[in-house]
Formats: sequence, structure tokens, C-alpha cells
Amino acid sequence: MTAPSATARATLAALLLAGPALAGLAGVPLSATSSARAADSARYVEGMGDVPVMPGLAPAEEAPLVFDKPAGRIAQSVMAGAMDRNAVLSFYNQTMPQLGWSRAPQRAGGSASFLREGEELRLEFVEPAPATDVRATVQKAAATVVRFSLIPR
Repeated sequence: MTAPSATARATLAALLLAGPALAGLAGVPLSATSSARAADSARYVEGMGDVPVMPGLAPAEEAPLVFDKPAGRIAQSVMAGAMDRNAVLSFYNQTMPQLGWSRAPQRAGGSASFLREGEELRLEFVEPAPATDVRATVQKAAATVVRFSLIPR
């Protein structure tokens, strides 16, 4: 079997690089493609790889922190939503084992921990930050705030 010629490799590379533009010309708007990709990535907790976001949770005001170290990655993200803590715990207790995480012993304060391949994922329930106006106070009073922390183990 012979290797493809330089011309064939160059043509293939050009087609691969032009793929998104060709998709736009074929009737699939580029903005729809990129927004679908953004919606798909929004289904996972930022910086945590394959940790899904429970429906109803959304990123809180705080920006996620992500550090890659030789000993492992450290990531922290805060999500909030108008739901019960038990519903959050139930969702992650059912979902995380399907992704290869095992449940660690129950933590204090009703939080949860999961272990996988030298990493620990902690879900901790925190109090919402104080609000400055009345409407924000009412919205935050109904919110459950979850801090996701990923640390090397």
C-alpha cells in the first residue's frame, strides 16, 4: 500500500479546514453550529470535564477557577438553581456512578463526594451571597447554591 501523495494530503487538509465554511454554504448557518456547540458545552460544569450540569442549575456569578498542576487538576465552579438540596444529591448520586465515579462516605453538612482515578469531586451546599436589592433577595432565597470542587487525591 502506498502513502497518499502530497497533493492528496494537502487537498484533504484543505477540506478539513474548510468544513465549517462548507457547512455554512450548505444551509446550516455557522451561528447555529457554534451556538449548538456552546449549548452542548454548557451541559457540563466548566473545568470539570464530564461532570454534567443538573437541569435547573446555572452558573452563579462567580467565575470558575481551574488550575492544572503536575499532581493533578484543581477546579472549582459554583452553580445555583431553585430546587431542593435532596433533588441535587439524588441527581448526582444516580448520574456520577454511570460516569465511573464512586460515592465516598457522606460528608458533614449534607454535601457529597465522589472518587475516580486519583481525583475527588466534592459537592458542597453554600449559602447564597447577600443581595443588594429586594428582588434579588427573593430570588436568592429560593436558590440552592452548589460549589463543585475537583481536587487530586
